[in-house]
This record gives sequence, structure tokens and C-alpha cells, in this order.
Amino acid sequence: MKNLNPLFVAILMILAVSCKNEKTEYKTEDSIAKSELTKEVNTSVSVIPIQHGTLILETDKEVIYVDPTGGLEAFKNQKSPTLVLITDIHGDHLNIETLEALNIDNTTLVAPQAVMEKIPEEINSTFITLNNGEKHDYNGITIEAIPMYNLRDEALKFHPKGRGNGYVLTVRSERIYISGDTEDISEMRNLEHIDKAFVCMNLPYTMPVESAADAVLDFKPKTVYPYHYRGTDGLSDVEKFKSLVISKNDSINVKLLEWY
Repeated sequence: MKNLNPLFVAILMILAVSCKNEKTEYKTEDSIAKSELTKEVNTSVSVIPIQHGTLILETDKEVIYVDPTGGLEAFKNQKSPTLVLITDIHGDHLNIETLEALNIDNTTLVAPQAVMEKIPEEINSTFITLNNGEKHDYNGITIEAIPMYNLRDEALKFHPKGRGNGYVLTVRSERIYISGDTEDISEMRNLEHIDKAFVCMNLPYTMPVESAADAVLDFKPKTVYPYHYRGTDGLSDVEKFKSLVISKNDSINVKLLEWY
């Protein structure tokens, strides 16, 4: 070994340094690749229609079930709720069997007094009673209880004023309106700065599509989702609703989702 050519020794030293650098470069690239797996958190609110008046609103931190019905099967492959909102006492909004099946013991449930009176003691959620005009802050989300009621004489028996809640949720800067069962009441028409609106339209229980469209044109949400549109004579004409809205204000985005 002591007779090695100096040139040969120099070449060996260069190769050794090169190999070391290659290993260092590989580790750096591997580190970068792993860091790229962490994506920017999407702060928008995702909408998942379940059925009729039942939906899920999902953020990066919260999973909000609205009027959960349909049993455990309706929520197959969905994340468990962190917050449950219930609008009224009727079975298509308050379904005790579904609440029991979902096991919401560690979940916060928000509802008006009339609903709270019908929830059995066996359901061990954190209960927040919220009546018309009241607000509650939940984990950075502001929940406002908005009146929902009928206006037409023949429908007054269905939803008297003061019993049920619509809701406006403020999630960061996004405002989301959930109508519950209502007609085109002044409290809806006077809403401001609504980003997403879920508006019911079924007869005889709530309102016709013409009234729903007229109200939407008044409060001008950025996006409106027709929902809760199955009545005694079948499904309401949501395509007509969309046409009525965009014919007078095409800046309102009408989204038709699969509810049935």
C-alpha cells in the first residue's frame, strides 16, 4: 500500500468525497419530499347532502350534523359529529332513533327549547338551548338562532313562530344560513352577507318555489342550495327555482345537490 501511486490516491479521495456528498444530497431530497406531504389547510366549509333536510357541514376542525335523520346507515363512511344542530320537533328534523344510533355522548347539541323537551335523558350530550334571537359561540363558530314559521293561513298550524330555529353560522368569515321549515319571512329577507344558504321549498309545509326565489332575490346569498323540497305531491320544481333566481340575478350561484 505504501507504494501506491500518488495520482491513484488522489482519485480515491475525490471519489470518497463525491459519495459522501451524494448521500447528503439524497437525505436532503428525502426530507423535502416528506415536508411536501403537509398541504395547506383548506379553511372553506364543505357541504355533504344526506337526505331531505339532513346535511353535514365540515371544516378543518368541526363536523356539523344538521337535523340528523335516516339512522346510522345514512351516515355510513361519514366522520362522527362534533356539533349537532336541530331545527324543530318534527320527525324529519328531530329523530331520536338516529341520535341514539350515532352515539353523540361526547358531542354538543344545539336546539330550541321545544326540541330539548323531547330528547330522552339517555342521550348524554352537552346541551345548548338556543331560542329565536339568541346566539352562542362554539369553538370559534358563532351560532345565531333565526325564526322559522309559516305565513299562509292554511299553513299556520305547521310551524308557529317561536317554536323552531333556523340558524346562521359564522365560520371565520363565512356566513351560512340554514332555513329550517319556514316561509319567506322578513327575518330571512333581511339577512345580510350570507355566503351559503340552504332554503326549503315544499308544500304544504313550507313555501312554494316562487316565494323561496323571491326571498333569495331579496337577501342575495352568494350561493343558495335548494333543500327540503319533498312535499305531499312529490318533489318541488327546483329547476324552476333556479331559473327564477338567475333570470333576475345571475350573480347568485344556485347549486342543485342530490338530496333524494
